[in-house]
Amino acid sequence: MIVVAGEALIDLVPQDGLRGALSALAPRLGGGPYNTAVALGRLGSPTAFCSRVSLDAFGEALLGGLRAADVDVSYVQRGPEPTTLALTSIDGDGSAAYSFYVDGTADRLFATPRRVPDGVRALSFGTCSLVLEPGASAYEELMRREAARGVFTALDPNIRPGLIADADAYRARFKSWLPSVALLKLSEEDARWLGGTPAEWLASGPAAVVVTRGGDGLSVFTREGGEVSVPGVPVDVVDTIGAGDTVNAALLHSLAARDALSARTAAGLGGDAWAEVLRFAARAAAVTCSRAGAEPPYARELDGGAGR
Repeated sequence: MIVVAGEALIDLVPQDGLRGALSALAPRLGGGPYNTAVALGRLGSPTAFCSRVSLDAFGEALLGGLRAADVDVSYVQRGPEPTTLALTSIDGDGSAAYSFYVDGTADRLFATPRRVPDGVRALSFGTCSLVLEPGASAYEELMRREAARGVFTALDPNIRPGLIADADAYRARFKSWLPSVALLKLSEEDARWLGGTPAEWLASGPAAVVVTRGGDGLSVFTREGGEVSVPGVPVDVVDTIGAGDTVNAALLHSLAARDALSARTAAGLGGDAWAEVLRFAARAAAVTCSRAGAEPPYARELDGGAGR
């Protein structure tokens, strides 16, 4: 089983692809970790979600979306606090920007669980949940604890600058996580904001670093010195919401299919195998970009299984 830990929230998205601040807004289920969990479930990977979700109507809808994707919600904590909201704006090329309403919301009060599901093969972290306290420290504790037990840990920082009060402190904290991370995935924009290079990050701990470049594709750099790049898949972009989260899920799904959810096997995966993993992730992300909101593909929509 793959466990995804992090926030679930509601994206308020312009309806029918409309642009501009005065467009009518529609609520969409979202949050980077939430989208990753749903994408994994739709791809057929046994998945559990670990978070704190509101008891309000939005929270019930979020749990319903997870169940519909066959994601185990038994490790979801509940609380009376409201659901986090993200106001989304879409620019001319479909790229999304976000403003967040996070004060006093449920996911910020996440508490580190005493245990994770039996047979967990990987843990995935990222986005707002590693920024907003006190929950950020609880997620960090879970990451460090399970990595020390040998669990394969994936991190997508998915930087949201508007939520980060002290950029230098966050950058230092990010570096402190790397010894506990087996797979680091980040966008070119994230990489520029954080500073550093794949070689520097690999030297701090990860077995592999995947850098996404939007429509230009993605690359992997491994601890063994390997580097593989694949192009993006051409698609008519509606918006890019959830595309990076879909990449996270596709990477984990493909690595699990190859029994490569360990630092040693991921670092030693050959170039041809990594190219197949990356191409599968590119195809999955393209499907997500072809429809409004975070709507990752089902396995049946992707030829070639798990990129094998």
